[in-house]
Amino acid sequence: MATILRNSVKLFYYMRNAARDIVPQALFRSRLAGRLRQARLSDGSVRERLNYYNKLQHTFAPGPDAVPISRLPFSPSMYYYDLKEFARYFDPELLIDLEFGDVIEVPNVPSIVKDRPIQDGNSNAVLLKLDKFRHFHMPADRMRFADKRPAVVWRGDLNNPIRTLFLEAVRDLPFCDVGTPKRTAAAQYRKPYLTIDQQRHYRYIVSLEGNDVATNLKWIMSSNSLCLMPPPTYETWFAEKQIEANVHYVPLEPDFADLAEKVRYFEQHPTEAERIIAAANAYCRKFCNEQAEQAISLLVLYKYFVLSGQVEPDPEVWRYIQG
Repeated sequence: MATILRNSVKLFYYMRNAARDIVPQALFRSRLAGRLRQARLSDGSVRERLNYYNKLQHTFAPGPDAVPISRLPFSPSMYYYDLKEFARYFDPELLIDLEFGDVIEVPNVPSIVKDRPIQDGNSNAVLLKLDKFRHFHMPADRMRFADKRPAVVWRGDLNNPIRTLFLEAVRDLPFCDVGTPKRTAAAQYRKPYLTIDQQRHYRYIVSLEGNDVATNLKWIMSSNSLCLMPPPTYETWFAEKQIEANVHYVPLEPDFADLAEKVRYFEQHPTEAERIIAAANAYCRKFCNEQAEQAISLLVLYKYFVLSGQVEPDPEVWRYIQG
C-alpha cells in the first residue's frame, strides 16, 4: 500500500510540473514582485536560512558554462523540475551555473547544487532543494520507541568504503540486522530488502553517507527511532552541518567500535533516547512549512541573480536579505 501511494504521489509530481511548463511562463514572471514582497515579510528564520544556503557576499560573473533559464538541462528530470519551479519566475535569459547530481567538490564558480562538502570556503556551492521527492520523503511514524524491536538496522548500497567497513565491524553482532539488498554484493554482506516502514520497526537505525549525503537521514530523524551515525561531511537543504551530536543523533566512531556500547546505554536509558528523538523530530518539522520553503527557495535564486549582476535589486527586498 505504501508503495502504491508513493507511486501515486510521484505521478502527481510529474503531472503538476509538466503542467507548469505548458502554462505561459509570463504568468509566473508577472507574479515575481508580489512573491518577493510576501517573502520579505517572513521572520528572521527565513533570512537566516536563505543566507546559509546562499553564502555569497560579493558580485560575480556567470561562468562560461552557464545556461539560460530557458535551456536548463532536462535530465535528471527531478532536478530540472525542482529548479524550474522557482527559476520560471525570472527572465528566461538569465544565466545560471549549475551542477546536477552528487557534488563532492565545491564548484569553481558560484553554482546551484543539491549538496556541498561541509568545509570552510564552500560558498560557491549554492544550495537549493533539488531532488526533493527522494531526499525529503519523511512519512509519519506512529510506533513508539518503546514498542519497537530493540535492535539495529541498516540497508543500503555499498557505494562508499565506510559502508563496507561498517558491515565488517558489526554484522556479526546478534542485535544488528545490517546488510545490502544488492545482488552484486559479496554473499556475506547481502540481506533482504526492507522498506522504510519495516526499518522503522527497529529502535536504532544507522545512517551512512554514500556518494554524498545519506539519503535515509531525513526519514530516520522524522521517525520515532534513534539515529546513529558518524558526523556528516556533506550537506543539502537539510543543513546537515547544523545537526548536533547527542542532541539530534547519536555519534559513532569512525571504526564503529562503540556501536554496541551506545545501544547498551540507550537500552538502559530510554528517556535519553526519546529526548534525542524529540529534538530530531523538531528539527525536521521546519522543512514542512511549505510557505517558508517556497519563500526561501525564491530568495536564494533572487540573491544569486542580483549578485551575478543580472537583476537590479529591489531596495526593500535586498534590505530584508541583508538584515
